[in-house]
Amino acid sequence: MQTFQNASAGSIVLSMADRIIENRAYLSEIDGKIGDGDHGVNMAKGFGMAAERLKEKDASLASALDTLGTVLMTEIGGSMGPLYGVMFTEFAEKLQGVTLVDAAAYSRMLHAGLEGIQSIGSAKVGDKTMLDALIPAVEAFDTAHAKGQSFGEALQALVEAAEAGRDSTLNLVAKIGRASRLGERSLGVLDAGATSCALILKELSLGARSRLQ
Repeated sequence: MQTFQNASAGSIVLSMADRIIENRAYLSEIDGKIGDGDHGVNMAKGFGMAAERLKEKDASLASALDTLGTVLMTEIGGSMGPLYGVMFTEFAEKLQGVTLVDAAAYSRMLHAGLEGIQSIGSAKVGDKTMLDALIPAVEAFDTAHAKGQSFGEALQALVEAAEAGRDSTLNLVAKIGRASRLGERSLGVLDAGATSCALILKELSLGARSRLQ
């Protein structure tokens, strides 16, 4: 059975921060087409602050996710700070005390994060939000695992579903948040939240896959 060590896997969060910071301008650009245009700036600020606190520390994945979630929830404004903040703190809580992370533990982590987001918002698949990437990703992971595919294969299925979900937002009309005021004019633009969510899920899964034993 494939697993990876929770201890010292906190560097995955540093890689996630690198990806978000690299894509800061792009995320703000697509957000600017139908939103406030500050998604990339806020996300890069929060992830950057968390990365500064984690540098030089040999943190577990649970501890690093908790640091990230706390920063996003308490120090970053906008709608995405609390949403991602609760997702990462729920991720962290599910991994707390887990020595070896297997596919079942990873699934519990994903579901806890999803439920955390759903507890503070009313969005669903098709509303042109981050959930258009997150929900299909979680479902794809669980389906692959249930079919007997390896942890690594399930992680690959998760990434592919997250990116397909992100791309699906091009053809959706926004139903939630500032973009919903534009109605049909929100068509033809990727949702910034779904785009950052796909980036995050990919980096998290690549980090896990590279550590599987």
